[in-house]
Amino acid sequence: MYLCFFIGYSLENDVFYTIKRPAEGVFKDKGSKFLAFAFPIESEQEFKDHLARLKKQYFDARHHCYAFAIGINREINRSGDDGEPSGTAGKPIYNQILSSNLTNIAIIVVRYFGGTLLGTSGLIQAYKGAAADAIANAEVIEKHVQAKLNLSFEYELLNQVLKIVKGEGADILNQQYDNTCTLEVSIRASKLELLSNKLEKIPGVRIEH
Repeated sequence: MYLCFFIGYSLENDVFYTIKRPAEGVFKDKGSKFLAFAFPIESEQEFKDHLARLKKQYFDARHHCYAFAIGINREINRSGDDGEPSGTAGKPIYNQILSSNLTNIAIIVVRYFGGTLLGTSGLIQAYKGAAADAIANAEVIEKHVQAKLNLSFEYELLNQVLKIVKGEGADILNQQYDNTCTLEVSIRASKLELLSNKLEKIPGVRIEH
């Protein structure tokens, strides 16, 4: 996972929390059933794909409401009420994402109407409860913002470069070894400067951020 689009984060605080895998939750009230589905995502398109699939799977449901957030500071976020009174569905779902300090997550709540109106407060509690249950059933994990470096150097420098790259815990994403070698590496953002400084001390290593 390479979240180089994250902006506004502090290098001293490049940690964020998301969920490891999809999770589900449910809330029932006066015959209405609210099915919540939480997904880890890295792009808005992933959210759209999940929403389209659930709308197809639960085509007979009355509403498909949602909220999602992407980015360490949730720079990209959306919520939708899908026909429910404004502010009674998407916002309560999103507030559960906020209160749980999560990002890179989408929660979609599918509602089956039970025949009895719940009122504004009842809807808010229902969508909040469904989203909270999905989060409670999820495994929350800690992740770090990643940064990338592209390196090029002559083959005789390969061992020196690899020693530093591996020593700093960077991951090699792509590699090509020839007379001139190229590496694409990923490293925790807070360690980027240290890695760059060490590599710059090797004459002949070219670095692109």
